[in-house]
Amino acid sequence: MQWINFLHFYQPANTDYYIIKEALDKSYWRLVRLMEEHPNLRMTWNVSGCLLERLYDAQEFNFLERLAALIKNGQIELTGTAAYHGLLPLLPREEVVRQIEANLKIVKKTLGIKIKPAGFFLPEMAYSPKVAEVIKSLGYEWIIIDEVATEVKPCSFLVKDKISGLKVVLRNRKLSQTYPPTQILKSKSASGQDFMITATDAELYGLRHQDQTAEMEKVGKLKDLKTLTISEAIKELEKGESFVIDSLKLSPCSWDSTRTDIENGEPFKLWKDKNNVIHRDLWRLANLALSLDELFAKDINYEWYRWHLVRGVASCTFWWASEYDFSNVFGPYAWNPDIIERGLEDMIRAVRSLNDKKSKKYKLEAEDYYLKIKKNIWQRHWNKHWQN
Repeated sequence: MQWINFLHFYQPANTDYYIIKEALDKSYWRLVRLMEEHPNLRMTWNVSGCLLERLYDAQEFNFLERLAALIKNGQIELTGTAAYHGLLPLLPREEVVRQIEANLKIVKKTLGIKIKPAGFFLPEMAYSPKVAEVIKSLGYEWIIIDEVATEVKPCSFLVKDKISGLKVVLRNRKLSQTYPPTQILKSKSASGQDFMITATDAELYGLRHQDQTAEMEKVGKLKDLKTLTISEAIKELEKGESFVIDSLKLSPCSWDSTRTDIENGEPFKLWKDKNNVIHRDLWRLANLALSLDELFAKDINYEWYRWHLVRGVASCTFWWASEYDFSNVFGPYAWNPDIIERGLEDMIRAVRSLNDKKSKKYKLEAEDYYLKIKKNIWQRHWNKHWQN
């Protein structure tokens, strides 16, 4: 059996450090130790730049050094990504490029390594043809997205995006919504798939799921299991004389999109639901704040504007307003007024921080959105979610 396991390490840039520390202690350290103790294991990881920055600022140098060592020895393949986890299909091209380039700089600063990743992780696996074209133009070779992107069945896990020309790895959603080590142990003696591709949040391994029987560690000891990084798997497949990579037109989607969402023209419904007034007004404020970048690039407080902006438009600000229940896939109920409000505060502070007198009219418009959103968040919370 062959297993390709992709893990996404992320915590919002504006979260409290104790939340990061809990994920570090329960999941991140466990995974690093697992790789060190089983040098035969290979995985592909995305470690978001904003998380690396927080770990660096907290002087978690032992963890960062050991992570860097695993990358250097080839056990871990690190992907590119957007540093502050914005939902790229809903952001301007300039912001997409800026966050991708920022991530590479953060990796160099915090891990002490200069990398040129072949692969790219789209935050929330949020794919659109336009974003794929941007990623291709920046020199990346492949992306990983959910299999919901295509209706072609059966389909190889590796296809080619007809629009951008990128190689596309399709994750198995059913397997990825379980605890993968359990499925590996069940499958090793059974007939069926000899090839598994899973992609999950790294926090699944300890923080969200208590692996009391150490199934992941048991998987590490399997002698008949071959693990590969994504780039290794692509090369191995392409060596096969009979392998033909299908060129497909892929649907905009995320790793939580349904075919119904896609058919209804709302592939990113968890972040931008046309029937969710909080989403609507958050995006009005976000788009206003984003539009000021070029206008006030020479403002004396521009760096503070940027500091707050990237934190405010992170995908979490919108996701936590979606009111969707993820408890059946090791996740929470997606409603948290404090997290929504934290993103909202960063958005308004981005606009408030500008010093130029010409920004006054934008400030007043932003304040109107801000007050409206704040009122709606808490009215919805007390009326619908509190003690219910």
